[in-house]
Amino acid sequence: MDIIYAVIVVLGLVVFETIASIDNAIINADILSTMSAWAKRWFLTWGLIIAVFGVRGVLPWLIIWFSTPSLGPIGALTATFSDDATAAAAIEASAPFLLLAGGMFMVLLFLHWLMAEQKNCIVPGELALSKQGPWFYAVASILLLAVVYFAIQINPFLGVAAVAGFAIYFVMMGFRLFADKKSAELEKGDSDPKAAKHSDLSKLVLLEVIDASFSIDGVVGAFAFTMSVPLILIGNGIGAFVVREMTIRNLDTIRKFAYLKNGAMYSILCLGIIMCAEAFGAHLPIWFAPLLTICIVGIFLGLSIRKIKKNDFGVCAVEPKTE
Repeated sequence: MDIIYAVIVVLGLVVFETIASIDNAIINADILSTMSAWAKRWFLTWGLIIAVFGVRGVLPWLIIWFSTPSLGPIGALTATFSDDATAAAAIEASAPFLLLAGGMFMVLLFLHWLMAEQKNCIVPGELALSKQGPWFYAVASILLLAVVYFAIQINPFLGVAAVAGFAIYFVMMGFRLFADKKSAELEKGDSDPKAAKHSDLSKLVLLEVIDASFSIDGVVGAFAFTMSVPLILIGNGIGAFVVREMTIRNLDTIRKFAYLKNGAMYSILCLGIIMCAEAFGAHLPIWFAPLLTICIVGIFLGLSIRKIKKNDFGVCAVEPKTE
């Protein structure tokens, strides 16, 4: 049963990490196309090691440590590798706080995509809601107020966890806005001979910042699948490798799958709801989150294939991000 559980979790994590990182692959490919050969090789080799072990490996450990400070840094590192009953009990006791913070983060990600980002619309109501960008902040604030109200009825620190998820979301969005700005500056520098040239080193640093910001989604969402850091490292690591392969191979083909991003975002919504529900005491089967993710991605993959067969690559008329 343990082997079956591990396989299901890893498969779900690979699918989720891969689909959720499509935007990351496209942005990386656009920047890599302006870089010299040595810089491309460095990013696709050492950059992969940093992405897997430096971010997707370290971040889950830090999350476990901060959510269960009684374990200490070494205890948090070894807890999920051992059968220590005390450590397992400590992680289980802190799980609701971690899950609620992560769940709030994931739901906010979905709401921002739905209300304020450009997208290919397929689900009824998406087009109308996509024009409500300015209302995102009102909806997010009301959601936070409601979740905190119910959370503090159970445990005041659970309310703090909800606020922490809210804060993590806006910190992450700050990193992404910074990356977008720098990416635009790099593009201007490459196209304008009078503008200052940015070195390949600057672009490598930018790529690592972009990778780190996009990896937060996958790492936080991974806790909806499992609390085991080794399984998260394996699943997200394989997903990161697949993203690197998409960056250098058949990216134009990947772009044609118009609704894969939709599948990723609806997966994020469902995982966020699952995490919030479990934080409030719901008990779901261990296979539910991975299977749900695979089914959602499969549905939107099928819709994308149908769109390709119709040779219809239009994008719904939505204003860009409002920030």
